[in-house]
Amino acid sequence: MTHSQIRPESPTPDTRLMARVSQAIVSWAEKWFPDAYVFVVVACLAVALGAAFHSGNPMAVSKAFGDGFWSIIPFTMQMVMVAITGYVLAMSRPVSTLLRRIARVPSTARGAIVFIGVLSILLSLINWGLSLIFCGLLVREMARRTDMSLDYRAAGAAAYLGMGCGFTLGMSSSAAQLQATVSSIPSSLLPITGVIGFDQTILTWQNLVVIVLVTVLSALICYWTAPGRDATRTAADLGVDLDDDQPPVLTRQRKGDYFEYSPILTIVVVLLGAGWLYNAFRSGNPLITMSQLNTYNFVFLMLGLLLHWRPRSFLDSFVRAMPSVGGVLLQFPFYGGIGYMLTKVPNAQGATLSDQIAHWFVSVGHDSGMFSVLVSVYSAVLGFFIPSAGGKWIIEAPYIMTAANQIEAHLGWTVMVYNISETLPNFINPFWMLPLLGILKLRSKDLVGYTSLQFFIHTPIVILAAALLMPTFTYVPPVIPGR
Repeated sequence: MTHSQIRPESPTPDTRLMARVSQAIVSWAEKWFPDAYVFVVVACLAVALGAAFHSGNPMAVSKAFGDGFWSIIPFTMQMVMVAITGYVLAMSRPVSTLLRRIARVPSTARGAIVFIGVLSILLSLINWGLSLIFCGLLVREMARRTDMSLDYRAAGAAAYLGMGCGFTLGMSSSAAQLQATVSSIPSSLLPITGVIGFDQTILTWQNLVVIVLVTVLSALICYWTAPGRDATRTAADLGVDLDDDQPPVLTRQRKGDYFEYSPILTIVVVLLGAGWLYNAFRSGNPLITMSQLNTYNFVFLMLGLLLHWRPRSFLDSFVRAMPSVGGVLLQFPFYGGIGYMLTKVPNAQGATLSDQIAHWFVSVGHDSGMFSVLVSVYSAVLGFFIPSAGGKWIIEAPYIMTAANQIEAHLGWTVMVYNISETLPNFINPFWMLPLLGILKLRSKDLVGYTSLQFFIHTPIVILAAALLMPTFTYVPPVIPGR
C-alpha cells in the first residue's frame, strides 16, 4: 500500500488552524505575488517621487538615479560570484560522494528532517549558495532511501532554513561583507558608516548567541511539524522522479578537447592562486582576511576548481549556476540608483530624503533598544517586497546608520539587527526558493506551508533577542580609513 492510499491521521485543532493559515498564504502568493523585479521598480518609483517631492527638483532626481545606477557594479559582481561559487562547489564529484554518505546518517524520517534543517543553517553561515544547493541535493539522496519514508515537502522546507534565518549571520552576509570591504562601500555611505569589521558584526559573542538560538528553535519546529507516518507524502506520492543527479561521466570527443579533460590547467591555476592566498592569510586572523569579498570568492573559486579537477566539469557546473543569479544582475543596479536618489538630492535646506527618514527614526526610537525593534520590524516588512539582503542594505543603510549615529547605537550591531530580521520574510517569499525548487522539482506551495510556521514563531523571538542584546554594546563612531 502506498502512502497516498493511507488515510491521514486526524489533525489537532491547532494543527488545522496552522494548516489553514499557511495554505491561505500560499494561495494568496500564487495568485497575487509578482516577480521580485516588479517590487524593485515600484520601490524605485516610490523613492523617486518622494525625493522629487522633498527636493522640488525632478531633474536632480533623474540625474541621481542615472549616476547611481552603475555605482555598485563591483558589489553586484561580488554577490554573483558568492552564489556561483557555492553552486559550483556543491556540484563537484567529491561533494556528490559526500552527499551519499551523509544521507545515510539519520535513522528516522523525523530525525532526517531535523538533520537537514540544522545542516542548512550551518552551511549557510559559510556560503548561502552552497547551503541551498547542497541541502537540496541531500533531500533527493535521502528520499531515495528505501528503509525510511521521508516527507519530501517537510525535508525540502528544512533545506531552505539557511535562507530564512542563517546566512546573514555568517560569512556570506552581504551587508557585513560590504561594510567590511572599503572598496565595496558606496561613496555616499562611507562617511556615515565607516568601515565595520567582522569583529564588530558576525564575530561577536552576541551573534553567536543568536546563531545558537535560531538553530535550536528551527530544529524544534522541524521536529514538532514533521508529519506522522500516516500523513507523510514521499517524492513518489508527489509525482517527483528521483533520477540520478550525479555529474555525467566526462569523455573526450576530439583531440582539441585534451586540456578541457586534463587536470593540468587546474593544477597550474590552483598553484598560482595558492601563492596569493598564502600571502593573504599568513598574518592576522583568517576570518578577518575572509571578510574581504574578493578574498572570500577567490577561496571558493579555487576550491571549486580543485574539487572538479577537470576544467570541463568546472565549466559545465559554472554554466548551470548562471540562471540562479539573473535576478541579482538585473535588480542590483536599481538598488544603486535608489541609494543615490536617497542621499544625493538635497532640498533647499540641504537635507536629503535619507536625512528626513533618519530624523523620523530618531524621533520614534528614543533609545538603542527601541531603535533595534524599529529597525527589525521595518527591515522585515521591506524585506518581503525587496528580497535582497545586499541590495536592500544599500537602500536602508544611509538613513538607518545616520539614525544609529545620532542615537549612539552600536553601528556593528545595527548591521546585525538588520541581518537578523531582514531574512525573516524569506520564509514566506518564494524568491530565494527558486534554485531549491528547481532541484526538488516542487512548487513553492509545497514548502511554504512549513516555512510559514518557521516565520510566525521566529519573528517575535529573534526581534526581541536582537533588542535585548543591543545594550551590551558600546557605541563607536564611524571609522574611515585615512582619517
